[in-house]
Amino acid sequence: MKKIACTLLLAGWFGFTSAQEPFETSIESLPGERWWGGFVALGNRMPFGEELAEQDLSKINYNNQSVPLLLSSEGRYVWSERPFRFRIEQGNLVVDSDHAPVEVVRAGENLRDAYAAASAAHFPPSGRIPQELFFSMPQYNTWIELTYDQNRHDIMQYARKVVEHGFPCGIFMIDDNWQNDYGNFDFKASRFPDPRGMIDSLHEMGFRVMLWISPYVSPDSPEFRSLERKGYLLKNRAGKTAVIRWWNGFSACYDLTNPEVVAYLREQLEENRRRYGTDGFKFDGGDVAYMQAEAYAYHDPEADANTYMQRWAELGASFDYNELRACWKLGGQPVVQRLGDKDYSWEALRLLIPDMTAAGLLGHAFTCPDMIGGGQYTSFFGVEHFDEELIVRSAQVHALMPMMQFSVAPWRILSPENTAICARYAQLHSEFGPYILSLARHAAETGEPIVRAMEYAFPHMGFLECRDQFMLGDRYLVAPMVSPGTRREVLLPPGTWRDDRGEVFKVSKKPRRIATDVPLDRLPYYERIR
Repeated sequence: MKKIACTLLLAGWFGFTSAQEPFETSIESLPGERWWGGFVALGNRMPFGEELAEQDLSKINYNNQSVPLLLSSEGRYVWSERPFRFRIEQGNLVVDSDHAPVEVVRAGENLRDAYAAASAAHFPPSGRIPQELFFSMPQYNTWIELTYDQNRHDIMQYARKVVEHGFPCGIFMIDDNWQNDYGNFDFKASRFPDPRGMIDSLHEMGFRVMLWISPYVSPDSPEFRSLERKGYLLKNRAGKTAVIRWWNGFSACYDLTNPEVVAYLREQLEENRRRYGTDGFKFDGGDVAYMQAEAYAYHDPEADANTYMQRWAELGASFDYNELRACWKLGGQPVVQRLGDKDYSWEALRLLIPDMTAAGLLGHAFTCPDMIGGGQYTSFFGVEHFDEELIVRSAQVHALMPMMQFSVAPWRILSPENTAICARYAQLHSEFGPYILSLARHAAETGEPIVRAMEYAFPHMGFLECRDQFMLGDRYLVAPMVSPGTRREVLLPPGTWRDDRGEVFKVSKKPRRIATDVPLDRLPYYERIR
């Protein structure tokens, strides 16, 4: 392996091929330097420590977004257009690339400087945001309540309960198994006798409606046979239609590296919108982990599994109402991202803030923190008595994030009193909607994150390891409860702050640690007033 001592500039791809010996770059750490980046789902481990084993951007995406970017607390960054491997070894960052040596850019003095420079150079903001409704109203997804039993009756009942319990109407997502087959975009007649009427009714109630889709195609379906004749399906190295194993079994797959296929698929989705009145789509799947780059022959000979994941997200970005869970690059684009499915647990709840701040540092400002209470449906199996405190605290964490999404129904698993608390925080989110929307527009113009790590907002003030509070823009510090209990400490930066109860705190030169009571109906947040 070729070893390179790295000190200065930008990484790129200069024509090297994977057949060459890999390039290893050891980046000697500056005093106190720590690193973020690579995978949104590793946000809870950022800044990385000595325990970080080698991570490979070409093999996995951890069920979430991945970006070939590493950022340092001392104002440096690493970027490469192609996937690479990285690890922490003896306190230094080591990066291996099969394509070209990578180098580190010195952009400034802190994490914020590093991010600003990387964003401007490699994923500049598009100037556009997704639909405003994402930021101003809660979302509702039928996954946890219905899983694979999507049907008209239960969907309408869920929507009516939203209204009955005082939750604001927003975006309504119908999840997996509404369609005849994967690769088909018509509703199952046996479960949806009048899909257009259902969607019209949801619209009349004040919802906008999105449908779950994936890039996979059920084998032996009419769509499979038609698409295979057209040559639109991904092939293996032997030139035969590839069969991919994903979480729902075995399927063929649209070859999204073929522009003709992308245009065809987009037209099928537009036909769905014309026929049923659908507003947009939740674009699931396409993960690097399922695509296994070495096994397939893409239409584009330069493409790999990461390229495929990027093409799927680019298709999503062409719709105003979109949501992605897996993505390669595309920072600054008007794509709604969501954190990967998390368990119903306190441990998973504690992942939300660091993973959300990581999403912002990787260019994905328009991100939703999974589903309230967790999106991993298997963790809800066999639960007889729900931890109501956990669900309420989860709703509070979401309330002052860019987006909040309900799935498990609060009115089914909570007491009336705790259901009302969740409704109150859904209302708080809509009250903050104009401010959150202003931050989204700011992000679209500047690239700056909406949810900001404390170290990003207040560098070199002792916030490196802070994972349980965040800044919403530059005006609000939010400190939710992410563990059981009714008391926590908050680290306030210098400035004058007024909390949600009206109490004012003046902090001078150094951050000040305060203890505060947090009854179940309270979300502590602090407005910077000076």
